[in-house]
Amino acid sequence: MAPQYCSWRRWGSVTAPCDAVGGGTHRVTLWAAVAPIPGPAAYDPSMPRPARLTGHEVLAAVLQIRDGAAQVLIWQRAQAPDAGRWALPGGRLGDDEDVEASVLRQLAEKVDLREVAHIEQLAVFSAPYRVPGARLVATAFLGLVPADADPVVPADTAWQPVAALPPTAFDHAEIVAAASDRLRAKLSYTNLGFALAPREFTISALRDLYVAALGHAVAATNLQRVLTRRAVLEPTGRVAPPGPAGGRPAALFRFADLALRVTDAFAVLRPPGEHPRSAVP
Repeated sequence: MAPQYCSWRRWGSVTAPCDAVGGGTHRVTLWAAVAPIPGPAAYDPSMPRPARLTGHEVLAAVLQIRDGAAQVLIWQRAQAPDAGRWALPGGRLGDDEDVEASVLRQLAEKVDLREVAHIEQLAVFSAPYRVPGARLVATAFLGLVPADADPVVPADTAWQPVAALPPTAFDHAEIVAAASDRLRAKLSYTNLGFALAPREFTISALRDLYVAALGHAVAATNLQRVLTRRAVLEPTGRVAPPGPAGGRPAALFRFADLALRVTDAFAVLRPPGEHPRSAVP
C-alpha cells in the first residue's frame, strides 16, 4: 500500500510551565493536521505500461520488370532515422481517406507515379517497435507497372532489383519480399500478367516477363497453351516487326481482361521438372 502524508496548519499557542531548573513558563505552538496527501505510488509490476501513441501509415511496393529482372521503386532517405537507407514510398493515412486512396495519393505526391496497372492490399505490418518512436502500423500494398512504361521519378528515387536490394529502412525489405511472393503466387492462378505486360506482345516476350517475375524458367509453348486454355490470352490478328535476323514474324497477343480475375484457383507455376496438375514447366 502506498504511504500517505498530511498537510498541517498552525492552530494556536498556549502557555505551559517550564520543567527546567528555576521554573517559569514558555509558549507552545499547536499544529493541526488538515488532510492526508497521497504519497508516491509503490511500484506494481502487474500494472500496464502507459499507452504509446499509435499512428497509421500506408506503403507501396511497386514492382516492374526492367532489364529482365523484377525491380521495386524505392527512395533514399535524407533524414534520421535510417538516413541514407532506401525506403518504400508512402506516408501517414489522412483523416478523410481510406488506405487505397491514401497510397495512390502518396505515390503521386512522393514519387510522381500517377498510373499503376494494378494495386492491391498486401498485408498489415504492426510489430510494436518496427520503427523508432511512436508506434506506427503500416498497411502495405503491391503495385504493378507494365514493362513498357518508363515513369519519370524524382532524383532521390530509383528502381532497384528485388534480388539485390541496397540497405533498406525499417522493415521495408520484408515488405518487398512479401510483395514478390504475392506476385509469384497470383501469376499462377490469376490473369495478373496483364499488369506486367504491354498492351500487345509476343509469346516469347510474355514468357520473359513471367521468367523474371517467377525466378525460374518457363517454356513459351506451354505458357501459351495454359493461358489460352484459361481464356487469358487472345490473338490480335497482327504480327510483330521482323527482327534483325529476319524469319517468320511472330504473332501478337493481348490479355482478354485488364482487371484481375481468378483463372485456376489451384494452379501453381513451377520450375521445369515438376508436373502437378495445371503446372507450367
